[in-house]
Amino acid sequence: MSDAANTQTPASSINAKNILLFALVALLFVGTGFVQSWNTALTIFNMGLISAIMALGVNMQWGYAGLFNVGVMGFVALGGLAAVLVSSDPVPEAWALGGPRILLGLVLGAATILAAILAYSRLPAGRLRMLAILVILIGGFAIYRAVIGPGVEAVEAYEPASTGFLGGLGLPVVLAWPVGGLLAAGAAWIIGKTALGLRSDYLAIATLGIAEIIIAILKNEDWLARGVKNVTGIPRPVPYEVDLQASESFLNFANSLGADPVSASTITVKLAYAGLFIVVLGVLIWLVEKAWNSPWGRMMRAIRDNEVSASAMGKDVKARHLQIFILGSAVCGLAGAMMTTLDSQLVPGTYQPLRFTFLIWVMVIVGGSGNNWGAVLGGFLIWWLWVQVEPLGLLLLQGLTAGMEEGAFLREHLLDSAAHMRLLTMGIILLLVLRFSPRGLIPER
Repeated sequence: MSDAANTQTPASSINAKNILLFALVALLFVGTGFVQSWNTALTIFNMGLISAIMALGVNMQWGYAGLFNVGVMGFVALGGLAAVLVSSDPVPEAWALGGPRILLGLVLGAATILAAILAYSRLPAGRLRMLAILVILIGGFAIYRAVIGPGVEAVEAYEPASTGFLGGLGLPVVLAWPVGGLLAAGAAWIIGKTALGLRSDYLAIATLGIAEIIIAILKNEDWLARGVKNVTGIPRPVPYEVDLQASESFLNFANSLGADPVSASTITVKLAYAGLFIVVLGVLIWLVEKAWNSPWGRMMRAIRDNEVSASAMGKDVKARHLQIFILGSAVCGLAGAMMTTLDSQLVPGTYQPLRFTFLIWVMVIVGGSGNNWGAVLGGFLIWWLWVQVEPLGLLLLQGLTAGMEEGAFLREHLLDSAAHMRLLTMGIILLLVLRFSPRGLIPER
């Protein structure tokens, strides 16, 4: 390849069509502000920012390297767990009752796995190695349960209605965001070391199964994050509405704008969240665009397009897949920590594949896989539709059935069907995009 070709500047995503698409999406949010309320518009917008970050993470794995990860939900949940572990206040009584035993049990569990790995790598293949690994795993598990079991029971028995867990470190919740990324990256490393050698369909099954395991752990290990009893009241990085309403300077500011102090305080809090999230999204966009246009990004795309040729050129395909799998998962974990921060609670029961895997994939496919700006556009557009199509669909059906007799079967059936408008809309949008713009609204350059 000539030098001129090597130095060719990639086509920019900033063009009239893409600017128009972003303007149309922005119009949806502005319209929501005028028609419904600015509180509603900002609520959707903040979650749209987080959805865009999740879509960026999936786009890195699929768009850059062709890795089919359907375990997004698990990495997002690990980010939520990080928010609890970092920002919740510790529970000294629970720590005194069983904390050391739990820590010792975890260390013994990790040592068992490490010993099994060493036995596998050091002993010659054969029955002796298999027997040694079985003895290590079974014996290690028995010791692990004997040590950690009493500690878990003691912790979970301590005021289960209000605590029943060890608590966190009591640090600022913003620190949980990178920690969420690190937790997800660590899980991705473990998964990637074992599953990335599989075919894409088997990788999908493996990631889905591991995500379900992560959710099952969150639901059942009460000592970790209270399980299905949930953790509420996670500290915020922004002021509370009641504090703003008690501030004389804020009341004067609201009065000068002619705004109701209650509405002004909620909007101010949401704007503060939006500012933080925009900074994170902006930094991520800058980083992923740099990576995409770098030699590393071109290498990843070459591996994605033809693994055999890339391997013949001396590229370590599995190592590069592991890199991008970890990076994309870390971004999803970061978004998960941000979402839990925004909600101020961790509710493991709300992590569903439909919301945190299928919908994120729809964002990437509709926006344009392989294009970071497309993923961001898809994140905002699909999330707005996910929230708004149900009430809009109900209004539409009410209009269509206005001439029907009250209590008529068809009228009641159609009005009840409004609850399914979300899934119907997602299906129609996917079909339309795949038919008329199969590479997404903003295709890969």
